[in-house]
Amino acid sequence: MSGAVRVEHLTTSGTFSLDGQTFDVDNNVWLVGDDTDVVVVDAPHDAEAITAAVGGRRLQAIVCTHAHDDHVRQAPALARLNGKGVPILLHPADREVWELTHPDLSTTDLTPGEVISIGGTDLHVLHTPGHTPGSVSLYSPELATVFTGDTLFQGGPGATGRSFSDFPTIIASIRDTLLTLPPETVVRTGHGDSTTIGDEAPHLAEWIDRGH
Repeated sequence: MSGAVRVEHLTTSGTFSLDGQTFDVDNNVWLVGDDTDVVVVDAPHDAEAITAAVGGRRLQAIVCTHAHDDHVRQAPALARLNGKGVPILLHPADREVWELTHPDLSTTDLTPGEVISIGGTDLHVLHTPGHTPGSVSLYSPELATVFTGDTLFQGGPGATGRSFSDFPTIIASIRDTLLTLPPETVVRTGHGDSTTIGDEAPHLAEWIDRGH
């Protein structure tokens, strides 16, 4: 028996650099799997710590919610530590952002509408651009969970004041894609605490006003 599919959480600390600025950050790492197989959502600052969380399970894929360096810096090392053939999945619209950190390494394209299956549970790939052009969210109806990376946080949208980002686009992604999910859906974010779609939906108008 491989056990029930579950969501596991790890926090790692390091830096985020873009546009000539560097910040200290804490990043969430999410693992989705059972006792046999697992996928990792984002691979920030500590490949060894993530590998320890994977344990003896088969790492099926590293899924990047977007290509900012604090989410992908350790993806190649994590793949190497867990054996040959572990794919790093990234939306192709974030290729230019990826190359800021890994100019000589390729990824496997992540396609909107694609379904990543792990332990009999499906993760649906939703294209949610705005924070970056290729930002994605991963929705599991069975787990009543969506992994939003830096698109939606507790309290509002991700930052859009830097290169490759756009505020109207992130608002459209949240309004037209994420807020259409059931209100009880747990939002597991790239940084900070989790929330729910139902808790965030009433504040859309406030976020739009703040962005003007």
